Amino acid sequence: MKFKEYKIAFSSPRIGKYLLSCNGDKNKTLTLYRHNIKLSQKFYGVLSVLEVVLRNAINEHYKIYLQDTDWLISQAQNGFLVNYQDAILKERDKLINNNQYTHDKLVASLSLGIWIFMFSRNCYRNSGKTLLQIFPNKTYGLNQKEIYSDLDKIRIFRNRMAHHEPLCFNSFGTVTIDYAKEIYDLIIKFFNFLGYNSNELLYGIETPIVIIKKINELAKSM
Repeated sequence: MKFKEYKIAFSSPRIGKYLLSCNGDKNKTLTLYRHNIKLSQKFYGVLSVLEVVLRNAINEHYKIYLQDTDWLISQAQNGFLVNYQDAILKERDKLINNNQYTHDKLVASLSLGIWIFMFSRNCYRNSGKTLLQIFPNKTYGLNQKEIYSDLDKIRIFRNRMAHHEPLCFNSFGTVTIDYAKEIYDLIIKFFNFLGYNSNELLYGIETPIVIIKKINELAKSM
């Protein structure tokens, strides 16, 4: 394909940002665009693992703390999850209508945003201020506000990925790996906080490290 055909396929405004950052070099523009796609691909698996282990830790904690094996429904109807009542009950009803409802399936069907919301100030307080117990290895003194802020950064990054937004620029449109590296480091930090060895947990799963290095090398050549 010729460059102008790529511009039509991906849209001029979208390719234009990459072209500008690459000083008009068409080959580097397409290389950077492909690197950005690969960056999302490599992050997907790592983020998926974090989402699963985080929600499972939260679920096990509240099943024990609340002594309720169906706590999501209880707390959505009249508890600390009333702000997400519609979303949680909608997922429950879909599972019931398909004769598939179990608490575990409901856990798997909820968005990352709902799980991270549980660390927000009011939700954390209304649920007994115990949720940080799921992080046996967290940095001493790290509080709810800081945990929530870092997890929300990961959520925002994940949403940018889901909407196919560039992950390789800063706010000035300069090519940089700083943003992606910050998020990857946060993910690894939370694996460790949860008590996992990140190397063992991610064994056999491709990570974004190699593509981050390639983007960094490309940025240095501009």
